[in-house]
Amino acid sequence: MTEIPAVAAIPIKPAAPARKKRPKELAVVDQSGCTGCEVCLEFCPVDCIYVIAGPDYNVHKKIVEIDLDVCIGCKLCVKYCPWETIEMIDSSKAGEVAKEWTLRTVLPEKEWMQNSEINGSPGDFFPTVFYGDKPPL
Repeated sequence: MTEIPAVAAIPIKPAAPARKKRPKELAVVDQSGCTGCEVCLEFCPVDCIYVIAGPDYNVHKKIVEIDLDVCIGCKLCVKYCPWETIEMIDSSKAGEVAKEWTLRTVLPEKEWMQNSEINGSPGDFFPTVFYGDKPPL
């Protein structure tokens, strides 16, 4: 009897290393303008951007969220976002702005998202080619 070769597993991106100091500015997504095109994912050097199911979940309606604890403030996502929906916000205000601009989150346990009034329910990770079913946090 012939053995069937094992199928290669989809690689899961490793969690980003902890930062030594907080950047002056952090990238925050205004999810109301996000189309989920994933251009920002390709340029993020620390993989702090997650694709999540949008408020009206279906295969074509997704949005992104940036983990402010991992963002290094490099501005690449802002530069390459074709919809100009990502902005650099002063680190001291980024958490409050993120609460205001977030429609759905996959990071509800993060300090900046606690006690926020998210429109709708917490989101689900949207499987992409950048990570398998769910990235490690």
